[in-house]
Amino acid sequence: MPNSRPSTVLAAIFFLAISFDHGLLSLARAAEPPSKAASSTGTRPAEALPEQNIFYDTTNPDYARLQKANESLAGLPLDKRGLVDWMKALGSGAITPRADLTGTKKMEILNLDVVMKHTKEMPYVTFPHAAHTQWLSCANCHDKIFIPKAGANTMDMSTIFRGQQCGVCHDRVAFETFFSCERCHNVPHGEIKAWW
Repeated sequence: MPNSRPSTVLAAIFFLAISFDHGLLSLARAAEPPSKAASSTGTRPAEALPEQNIFYDTTNPDYARLQKANESLAGLPLDKRGLVDWMKALGSGAITPRADLTGTKKMEILNLDVVMKHTKEMPYVTFPHAAHTQWLSCANCHDKIFIPKAGANTMDMSTIFRGQQCGVCHDRVAFETFFSCERCHNVPHGEIKAWW
């Protein structure tokens, strides 16, 4: 009986190459940090950014009425990657989140930092509740995403990159974690020094 392993390996390499050419390579390029020129503008431009419309269904009859990203984000401050810096926008008053639809309730801000020390060779992670509760209710995360008890949540970057735990928002709505390690890993310890 002939050995089918070489042809299986060749087929796998072929499909991997096709995937890389049609998607995975684009994803890898999207993860690259932007050039200095892209992030030096200070605020989000009013012009549409390349590929911003890939998420819209242009065949939808209400497409023309939909506010586009460039319209809603124009003028907001940018981070070092050239993406909207939501904390700067909040601090400057460019955005003002509401606790409810009517805007009559006040946000309940919890001023509690949690330092996570299971970070291997990286600086420890600070989770600032105040930065999150300025626009989110505690119920947004507890108990569905995180159990509100010290040591009850095991975390690692692979789960975050897969859109779980912190990744429910980060890398989707909030700042991207690729090339922004220091935004969370910001507590040097022992031999681990700050590099930012």
